[in-house]
Amino acid sequence: MLLCMSPLLFRSGLLTLLFAFASSHAEEPRAIYERALESSKRFSDKVDRDRLETDWSSNSDWLWYRVNTAPGQHRFSLVNTRNGNKQEAFDHQALAKALGRNLKTSINADKLPFRRIQFDDDASLLTFQHKGRTWEWIQSKSLLKEAPSNSKNARSASERAPSRSQGKGGETWLTFVNKSTESLKLIWVTTDGGQRSYGTLKPGASTEQHTYAGHVWRFKTTSGKDMGWWEATAKGGEIVIDGSNPKAAPRKRRTSSNTSPDGKWQTSFRDHQLWLKDLKKDQSFALSNDGSESNSYSGRVYWSPDSSHVFMFQTEPAEEHKIHFVESAPKDQLQPKLHTLNYLKPGDRIAHSHPRLFSIDDRKPVPIDESLLPNPWRLNNVAWASDGKSLSFLYNQRGHQVLRLLKLSTDGTIETLINETSETFVDYSQKTYLKHLDTSNEILWMSERDGWNHLYILAEGTPGKPVQLTKGNWVVRKVFRVDEDARQIWFMAGGVYPDQDPYYQHLCRINLDGTGFKIMTEGDGTHEVTFSPDKTTFIDRWSRVDLPPVTELRSCVTGKKITQLEEANANRLLKLGWSAPERFVAKGRDGKTDIFGIILKPTNFDPKKSYPVIEYIYAGPHGAFVPKSWSTHARAMQMVEAGFIMVRIDGMGTNWRSRQFHDMAWKNIKDAGFPDRIKWIKAAAKTRPWMDLSRVGIYGGSAGGQNTLSALLHHGDFYHAGVADCGCHDNRMDKIWWNEAWMGWPIDESYADSSNVTHAHKLQGKLMLIVGELDRNVDPASTMQVVDALVKADKDFDLLVMPGTGHGAAERPYSNRRRMEFFIRNLLMR
Repeated sequence: MLLCMSPLLFRSGLLTLLFAFASSHAEEPRAIYERALESSKRFSDKVDRDRLETDWSSNSDWLWYRVNTAPGQHRFSLVNTRNGNKQEAFDHQALAKALGRNLKTSINADKLPFRRIQFDDDASLLTFQHKGRTWEWIQSKSLLKEAPSNSKNARSASERAPSRSQGKGGETWLTFVNKSTESLKLIWVTTDGGQRSYGTLKPGASTEQHTYAGHVWRFKTTSGKDMGWWEATAKGGEIVIDGSNPKAAPRKRRTSSNTSPDGKWQTSFRDHQLWLKDLKKDQSFALSNDGSESNSYSGRVYWSPDSSHVFMFQTEPAEEHKIHFVESAPKDQLQPKLHTLNYLKPGDRIAHSHPRLFSIDDRKPVPIDESLLPNPWRLNNVAWASDGKSLSFLYNQRGHQVLRLLKLSTDGTIETLINETSETFVDYSQKTYLKHLDTSNEILWMSERDGWNHLYILAEGTPGKPVQLTKGNWVVRKVFRVDEDARQIWFMAGGVYPDQDPYYQHLCRINLDGTGFKIMTEGDGTHEVTFSPDKTTFIDRWSRVDLPPVTELRSCVTGKKITQLEEANANRLLKLGWSAPERFVAKGRDGKTDIFGIILKPTNFDPKKSYPVIEYIYAGPHGAFVPKSWSTHARAMQMVEAGFIMVRIDGMGTNWRSRQFHDMAWKNIKDAGFPDRIKWIKAAAKTRPWMDLSRVGIYGGSAGGQNTLSALLHHGDFYHAGVADCGCHDNRMDKIWWNEAWMGWPIDESYADSSNVTHAHKLQGKLMLIVGELDRNVDPASTMQVVDALVKADKDFDLLVMPGTGHGAAERPYSNRRRMEFFIRNLLMR
């Protein structure tokens, strides 16, 4: 039968059909996003015996640790650090019964309600805290009794809390106990000073909170009353919030840092001049007469050990550079708010400090020849020699191609002790190490002068070439400690095992004469260590992205393993279909240099299918960013579970390889290692046909936001879609220190050449820009100037401005969804 339809009805029916198809198609990205988000949540807390909370007895003979053994379960173990014998720390069942009787409740021996314990020196007495009460367990008698409480109270709200969290150490746990009569909001003070809620705690309740040393927590009642704060330490602990306002302990009187070592003199600043007071005669007089508002004496003073001289800086202030933010929807008022921040940018006039030395006997300034420090970025690390006849300080020249350790004698002469120069940059922010050894009158120094980051030593006060201590095609990453008595340096290094990933960090030791170099860790992975109080043993936790953590106790003398404490078990995670990231290495742009990265696949991966590829990028020259230690990659897996293959790569221009590898970034931020990255991805796809290189995306934030847009501007034939979050798109618009560190000074054409604004007209592919209107890290105007250039070039793009949001705007739930849906529409459904 032939069905006839009028043209009008046909068009109407076709439009209805198309509309219905478009509507269902438009809903699909949201559904995919929600499934991916839900799927990725399954991966949390699915690994057993992976994290240990540890501590030693005061004599270091015993080590105890708490480890998760199964979902919601944990056990405590006790280790004799001398012979490695390991046992349960106590009879868990007996203690659970005893504590249950006292609290009149049932307690599971595998879920004891405390995280930390303490032992006396012979491990016969155990102490723990629970809900503000302290308990003692006598091992030999299986006897539990309550002891005087030593729980820590949250600090008074009247005390000034730190303005933001800082990264001062590793992971830890806090137990918050609400002893007040009101429900409390738990608030984490973020690293940029914001506040993030972590739920509500009812009166009498307690909760365990994972955090990091240096993170700040605030407590408020649901009505808004401030109840105090706490800054986490590495040892964690139980924090009682009771609203008390204890009187501050009286401070011990101490001699002012402005007072001379012999106690006879005291300095002060008045009307921009340096003043000296004779404490015995109670008389004051000006030492300087050239101070002014535009060149003022201020800050710290440095007395010679014999009190004969005093040293400080006279400083010409930096220019003011104000940037402004409009908070469009403030919580406390209807009208927008204007925020202003002083924010120096590349090329601005910075503060100029001048060294000043005064003779106390003559009451006169000592003339100083400043020809060796004509244009300082910073003068710091002041240290007097023990004989009081000279001091040293560090001179970092603006442009960061000269770094000098200078010696100033009390007669005013300055000479160079150590001179670091580079035709590109001296990496002062990551690779500077300076330590004066008092017992031997020597100086430890770090340098890349032979092409790799190594340690050197120099006799204090003796100009000359430092003696190299560590050598080889590997890098010193971090000095842990210097044992002057044993004349040894302990440090972390990368690349010391030629057959391992060069980014894996290992603990090493070397003598101060350059002999006795020894690698103290072994496992094929990256290592993190914790020393016992007496420095005779250390805990070594090592892992890879494809190997769960192994935790060992090792000897500080021989480096040998005393005992294995735990080996993580990821079976529950693997049963969900999760697969560990795949490590992959390919040659870089020069055909010789190994480039390292990882590949992540979704849990429902099918090698017979084809998947779009997304690169998560951050190519800031200050570090290396491909994960090396074990993780479930929870945030990345949200994207992967939507149906993508994700790659992460460290290309040339990033840190912690050779000097030559790093130099690729100099005056060339736009490069971002892309020739290496693209070659790496193509090499991976040659043997992985399921990687569809006709659909390649890229995203990142901050420097990664700049890199993302740069990929679409300069490599749009390879990258087809990108989401750039809070990018520093023009290095002249961003903070001064980070950009001048790699792009140099004075400002030249390289800044414009690396700017995404300059090249905006070259945009290919699909672009989404995200920015927080209150970003105090990267000026939001940097993103808006890119927007302006794209509009002028008549380029299509998406823009998401997040009101009231600071740096990292794309990581909020709403913007995270928008980002994923962008890739679903433009890559997955293409």
